[in-house]
Amino acid sequence: MLDRGPGCVDDGEMARSAPLKVYRTPIGFHDAYVAASSQKAALKAWGSGHDLFGTGEAEVVTDSALTKEPLARPGEVIRRLRATAAEQIASLPDKVEEPPPEPPEASAAPRQKPEPEPKPKPALKPKPKPKPAPKPRPPKPGDDHVVAARQALDAATKAAASKRRDLDAREQALQLERRQFEQAQAKAAAALQDKLDRTERKYRAALAAWKALL
Repeated sequence: MLDRGPGCVDDGEMARSAPLKVYRTPIGFHDAYVAASSQKAALKAWGSGHDLFGTGEAEVVTDSALTKEPLARPGEVIRRLRATAAEQIASLPDKVEEPPPEPPEASAAPRQKPEPEPKPKPALKPKPKPKPAPKPRPPKPGDDHVVAARQALDAATKAAASKRRDLDAREQALQLERRQFEQAQAKAAAALQDKLDRTERKYRAALAAWKALL
């Protein structure tokens, strides 16, 4: 059991915990009282690391004559004698029983020397375990797949560049063909428009001459 000497509970813990109860535990010929907010706080004040309440060595006190002083000094361990000094001395046993005397050793029979114990045989050293054979080194992985993938990418890039040049050339040719078509269309439309204008003029002149003959 730990030393359950006098101690105090933290003032902050006392201020936060209410209401206070008075607990008691025996210490030698004294009873130790303490006003605390919980059994844990009481054990802390007594300096005990064991659950004295679980073993029946500590209890709650409700007698107002016994709780008055601890409640006036919360957190402080109050010691009180359980009896007077004369009563405590009277409770001690009158005589301490002495152990019975040992029987005298027999001197008639000579002592025989004990036979020496056989020396233990040295333990055999265990044979060392053979070292495991080193694992064969795995072969270095080949880069054939990497080379093939790189070659495929290069071929696709060249093919795309060639196709792009072909499309650019075709686009330029189409643009030239479109310009030539537009020019020819405009020239043909102008010639047809001129022919239409001349034909309309001849028609109007002929119509006017016909009306003059009526």
